[in-house]
This record gives sequence, structure tokens and C-alpha cells, in this order.
Amino acid sequence: MERISPNKAGLALGAVLACWHLTWSLLVAIGVAQPFIDFLFWIHFIKPVYVIEPFDLLRAAMLVLVTGCIGYVAGYLFGLVWNRLHRMAAARRRGES
Repeated sequence: MERISPNKAGLALGAVLACWHLTWSLLVAIGVAQPFIDFLFWIHFIKPVYVIEPFDLLRAAMLVLVTGCIGYVAGYLFGLVWNRLHRMAAARRRGES
């Protein structure tokens, strides 16, 4: 197993979450978010009860920024935990404590 760079893991997960939410914001902006979310709920046997509000650029930017930051922190922590567990497993294989 390779060591993971916590910074790169954070950037990768942060970028994925930011792009996911940027896509959602674009769906809202072009007016197709409501039928899309209604369909997703329908195929999960959930009665759609949510109403998508009109697009707001500032709110969309905040959504992308906040989820990107949360993704970065989560990815960074994942990298730290992964590396720690990898070191512990390697030490056990060598017979160390």
C-alpha cells in the first residue's frame, strides 16, 4: 500500500464535491432541477415534497465553496487516517509494536 498525500486527497475530494454541487447549481439555473429531483425521489419510492427555489448566484457560489471546503477537510483527514493505519500495519508485519 502506498502512502497518500493528505493534501492531494483533500484537493481531490474537495474538487469532486464542489463539481457535484456546481452541477446541481447549473441544473437549478437552467430550470431542470425540479423535474430531476422529482424523478430521483420517485424512483426511490419517495413522494416529492421539496420545491426548488429560483437560482441565486451568491447562494450557488456559497454552496460550491462550502462543499469544496468540507470535501477538502474530509479528504485530508482520510489521508491522515490512511497513512496512520498503513504505518501501524507495516510495523506489525515487521514485528514492532
